[in-house]
Amino acid sequence: MPKQIIPFERLSGIGPAGLSADEVALRRARFGANDIIETVAGGRLAALRETARDPMLWFLLVTSALFALIGDFGEAAVLLLATVPLAGMDLYLNRRTRASTEGLASRLAATARVVRDGVEDIVPARAVLPGDRVVVDTGELFPADGVVCAGERLQIDESALSGEAFPVTRRALAAPLPTGPMAVDSEHCVHAGTRLLSGRAVASITAIGGETRYGAIVRSVRAGKQARTPLQLAVGNLVAVLLVAATVLCVMLAWVRWTQGHGLVDALISAITLAVAALPEEFPVVLTFYLGVGVYRLAARQALVRRAVVVENIGRVSAICSDKTGTITLGQLALTHVLPVPGVAHNELLRIAAAASRQETGDPLDSAILAAVPMRIPWVAETCFPFTEDRRRETGIWRDDGMVVAAQKGAPEAVLPGCLLSADDRAHWLAQVSLLAAGAHKVIACAERTFDADAWPGGEPDRGYRFAGLLALEDPVRPGVHNAMQACAAAGLRVIMLTGDHPATARAVANEIGLGGTAPVIIEGEALTAAIASGAIANVDVVARAQPTQKLDAVRALQAAGHIVAVTGDGVNDVPALQAADVGIAMGGRGTQSAREAAAIVLLDDAFASIVQAIAEGRQLFDNLKKSFAFLLMIHVPLVFTATFVPLAGYPLLYLPVHIVWFELMIHPISMFVFQRQAPATLDGAATGRNARFFGRAEWLSILVVGTAIALLLSWAYLSTLADSGDVTRARATAMAGLSMASVALMVGLAGLASRPSRIAAVLALGAAVLLIEVPYLNAALGLSALPLGHWLGVLSGGAAILSLCVFSNAVAASTGPWRRRWRARFRAPVGIPDSTSLKP
Repeated sequence: MPKQIIPFERLSGIGPAGLSADEVALRRARFGANDIIETVAGGRLAALRETARDPMLWFLLVTSALFALIGDFGEAAVLLLATVPLAGMDLYLNRRTRASTEGLASRLAATARVVRDGVEDIVPARAVLPGDRVVVDTGELFPADGVVCAGERLQIDESALSGEAFPVTRRALAAPLPTGPMAVDSEHCVHAGTRLLSGRAVASITAIGGETRYGAIVRSVRAGKQARTPLQLAVGNLVAVLLVAATVLCVMLAWVRWTQGHGLVDALISAITLAVAALPEEFPVVLTFYLGVGVYRLAARQALVRRAVVVENIGRVSAICSDKTGTITLGQLALTHVLPVPGVAHNELLRIAAAASRQETGDPLDSAILAAVPMRIPWVAETCFPFTEDRRRETGIWRDDGMVVAAQKGAPEAVLPGCLLSADDRAHWLAQVSLLAAGAHKVIACAERTFDADAWPGGEPDRGYRFAGLLALEDPVRPGVHNAMQACAAAGLRVIMLTGDHPATARAVANEIGLGGTAPVIIEGEALTAAIASGAIANVDVVARAQPTQKLDAVRALQAAGHIVAVTGDGVNDVPALQAADVGIAMGGRGTQSAREAAAIVLLDDAFASIVQAIAEGRQLFDNLKKSFAFLLMIHVPLVFTATFVPLAGYPLLYLPVHIVWFELMIHPISMFVFQRQAPATLDGAATGRNARFFGRAEWLSILVVGTAIALLLSWAYLSTLADSGDVTRARATAMAGLSMASVALMVGLAGLASRPSRIAAVLALGAAVLLIEVPYLNAALGLSALPLGHWLGVLSGGAAILSLCVFSNAVAASTGPWRRRWRARFRAPVGIPDSTSLKP
């Protein structure tokens, strides 16, 4: 039984009469109020200040103002509107942190019944002090931490703190109490935020406010901060770098054009055109759009996203820390095996088990047994001797036509010693117990004894029972979990199951779902620290007998090892781990409000398979976003190159501001709508992990090679046309036709033409280019002129060359990553589990 250090000196000299009025005043001055939930300071003004620190938000505002200054009010309005979802996400993140703290208060008592000066009185829960004797009735919450000093048959719901659905039993600590700190068995301890399910408890309070277990969780919630995702940081850095580079280039270009004698107007137009071409306003807009799409698609996967930026992280998840109860299993006991002894009917065994069960306790085991009983018990209840941790059995006493029936159920090792069984029969049934337990079943034995009414001594019989048989219950594995585990293994996703169950039960569940293959690595919770210290945590499949606090340790260790970690949780005890995780996933069905507030995702059906489906959807969204950003970079490189160096070389401006508007209207819909789902989401590909870059070196090289090739082709087309014809409008028309064709070629190379949006985008982009260049009035308004057929054929040839280069370079980049990983794996020594952490049979 786990022990806790209790500061008993706070109870010194306090008797059954409780605190006196003078002691209340002294202790209130010393310890303060029982404020487990502190008021979150700052309010809306603090949230606005935090949001105003986002550089991406300021970049959008400044860029919008630049567009307004040059008269492009449409683009300015679009960018201004794009600040709304970005600012909203920042504000929501701040509000979520506040709400996750305030939501914890829903599990705390509002009032408490205390004994002071020998009088029982009801006071506000925040007025409870160390040394107070509090009285808690069935269904009420404990207002603070303490030790039980009186009470029988106490069952307590600690699910909010422990995460376990089953009630725990508590019993009174024998008097007299110690006078100093002492390690006390947990079976005597009660905690704030837990509920009494049966009995009437009297507890002496030893800790209030932030010193309680609940208060420690609150402090960790307040201290926890959500770091920006790698993509947010990358986009922010890209924005900052390009903003500085664009400013420098614009000033340099304007000065060079002016010194070349082109005039002040030409210099300003050159600078403004370059600024519009260089400023990457598409990136935050596209990011916002894709995050919104991710929220919608994950909702279809039963994953309600509460923080949109987590869509990026869920696509990068490389490790999952999962509960067993309620996530991998259904979270409810079901009676699966009824094994009566010869001579005892099936229904008779069930009747005996039901006679030793009580519906009012809410015990899941009793509920499962009573739900399976097809008949009403025909006896009259007399009394009950309840299940406790030391007895490990429950006995119901009934009267029936002048007879007294004692029906008993409990752990086989507690029931069988009182039964009339031969040594061979006892060995046979113990072997059956071991066989069922190895299959992840909870096994109970049932027995019965009858007396004449006047022969019953009045207590619980402890011997002479007739053994009736065994019942086996299990928490069934959810449908689809086995297939989901196989998909995780194939995709390189590390899954660690954390459970408070016995290692044998954990092993049986792991084998059933295929976790860890044929030989899952299982350690007990006490060995977790050693596994973390040795760096072997990533090789562990199951942590059995895990304490709730160890989940946070496992999450931090996996993150330190370079994993992007998803965590499932449903209780208040899970809040720190949910906040520390890269992707916190709360159970929507049985999760507490605090867990749902702290998590970034709420799983609507509580199923592990839905987590895997959400990760698959996130991976595809992440891949689509990479393609969209690659497209934007490949097309921006030649745009900025040609807008800068052609004027610097002394030639007429290649682009006018209206051409940049045309260009933006073309690439915006392509980058947002074309690079969407092309096929059902799968877990194909390897998990990226924490240290992986958004673009690898090979991918950056591909972007630069393709972008540079397009820049050289556009420059050659513009300068050669200008040299041959001397007509700058024709040269610009050739360059704009080439830029339109390059955009379509890149789109086809990255996304293909299988989807309807890609086909529509290709037709519209090329059709618009033909119309704007060939229709007389339109081309005159844009400063262009019609092109001969030979120029169009050259544009088509250039597009084919760009498409081929794009496909080839992307294929090389895609094959480089797996090759490098295989090459490194040949020289990387495997990390094993040390002997001290292995599970002994």
